[in-house]
Amino acid sequence: MKITKYFLLDRIIQWQRDNLSHRQLLYLLSFIIGIFSGLAAIILKNTVHYTHLFVTSQLHIEGVNLFYLAYPLMGVFLTILFVRFLIRDEMGHGITRILYSISKNNGNIRPHNSYSSIIAGTLTVGFGGSVGLESPIVMTGSSIGSNLGRIFGMNYRSIITLIGCGAAGAIAGIFKAPIAAVIFGLEVLMLDLTMWSIIPLLISSVTGATLSYFFLGKGVILPFKLDMTFHLQNIPYYLILGVLAGLISTYFTKITIYTESLYARIRNPWSRMLTGGIVLGVLILFLPPLYGEGYDILNLILNGEIEGFTSGSIFSTFQPKTWILLLFLGLVILVKPFAMTATIGGGGVGGIFAPTLFVGGFVGYLTSRLMNLFDFIIIPERNFVLAGMAGLMAGVMHAPLTAIFLIAEITGGYSMIVPLIMTATIAYITNKYFLHYSIYTHRLAQRGELITHHKDKAVLTLLEMNKVIEKDLMPVSADDSLGKLVKVISHSNRNIFPVITKDQMLVGIVLLDNIRHIMFNTEMYDTVFVRDLMLLPPAHISPGESMESVMQKFEENEAWNLPVIDNGKYIGFLSKSKLFSVYRNWLIEISEE
Repeated sequence: MKITKYFLLDRIIQWQRDNLSHRQLLYLLSFIIGIFSGLAAIILKNTVHYTHLFVTSQLHIEGVNLFYLAYPLMGVFLTILFVRFLIRDEMGHGITRILYSISKNNGNIRPHNSYSSIIAGTLTVGFGGSVGLESPIVMTGSSIGSNLGRIFGMNYRSIITLIGCGAAGAIAGIFKAPIAAVIFGLEVLMLDLTMWSIIPLLISSVTGATLSYFFLGKGVILPFKLDMTFHLQNIPYYLILGVLAGLISTYFTKITIYTESLYARIRNPWSRMLTGGIVLGVLILFLPPLYGEGYDILNLILNGEIEGFTSGSIFSTFQPKTWILLLFLGLVILVKPFAMTATIGGGGVGGIFAPTLFVGGFVGYLTSRLMNLFDFIIIPERNFVLAGMAGLMAGVMHAPLTAIFLIAEITGGYSMIVPLIMTATIAYITNKYFLHYSIYTHRLAQRGELITHHKDKAVLTLLEMNKVIEKDLMPVSADDSLGKLVKVISHSNRNIFPVITKDQMLVGIVLLDNIRHIMFNTEMYDTVFVRDLMLLPPAHISPGESMESVMQKFEENEAWNLPVIDNGKYIGFLSKSKLFSVYRNWLIEISEE
């Protein structure tokens, strides 16, 4: 037997085919993915932690420190070098790219994402980039799931489930939040809530969380001690916070989308890096809480240690008055989206989980402090911090359940579940009023590439036009006689004939049903021409058009065949019957239990 490089892997795959059913293999892979994605989360947390310690050992909080200008720019520069010269692939917007791979790329994620996101995230966040680690680690876990699924020859539905397993294991590992991790897969990655998907997600998330507990201990990210039990008289204040969180989340999303579009206009990557790095450094110089993920600042809030908020900034020169603190908090809330987009737009790699939680905590704290200025109101400030975090996440990500359970799990604040539900729900409804799509799905939705929980729309995004265009229709010329047209018809098994010019421009179509009554009248063969018989098609389709738009044109025009035209040139035809056939096959694949 010839020993090859992949001999052992081939033996494993063959053993699996002989001994395991498809579902048993799915469960086994979900467990393996949970291990790898959980370990990846642990590695990323530690590399960022020690990089951050090394970098901040030079920072002194007694006064304004110019290192705040240098370090974030250095981190973005190193990230760009790594991505541009070693990876040579786009790495921004990790979760958006995962959604794209699910909807338009058959769940294929490039293998390098299994490690490159960890390195790039470490360089960006470790040096003070104002983003989170969640997007890189979710990309890492999803890549592990996608590539293991392809190695073992899994079908589309199973690969998508394994992508969700990788994301769930990674989220559970980095947050120690297995319930939120499962819900993230269902809400954000839009996996179907079926036993086919829920069991593998549970296996991966529990495995990832268990590894995190084993290596990192049982402590939560944001230890929380309940200030005051939930009182019914505080319900109106939580509802007000929900509305405010919804409005701020709308601001957060719109500013992010707009400023990222500005950075995208800068074509030169080094100019983009300098612009983003300098903007980020200046913002951190004046508002030091913008440095890094911000969980340390949230811990200070939850522990009531707010005196050091303004340390290291120009505000530290003022006397510690309430209005100075409130102004400082408000500025941080407004500026955080700019710091985040400067990091990502400049070329850094990171996610929006942490910035969203950060802003949400500040919104909750600022709201409670303002309300407590009135003598007749007594608001538990730390409770409002948690509720604000849930509200911002629910609004920005359009994932209220993920927000509710994530905050409860990372803080140990399950006793706050009712206020969390109220605030997150109101924030989501408020944001949804202004923005139909989340920050993750906005761009995909604009291009018609967004898979959804609506199965009809989900399947439509999976249909690839170039695979369903029919090009076997025999063309004719407008100057051809009826006799020549009949000869063409005799060699064709189709009942529609495109009329095109020498330059391949479509000028009309001839339908067999419309000429059947004259096609055997030989006296007309030399006196009637195609130009006398052709019709204009009721509509045409462009090659880049979304399938949802294509189906709408079929319905509006009551047509069964429509031509595909690219800048006037004839490409082929789309048939509604063929689309229905391919649609049915896809629907069976993604829906079967």
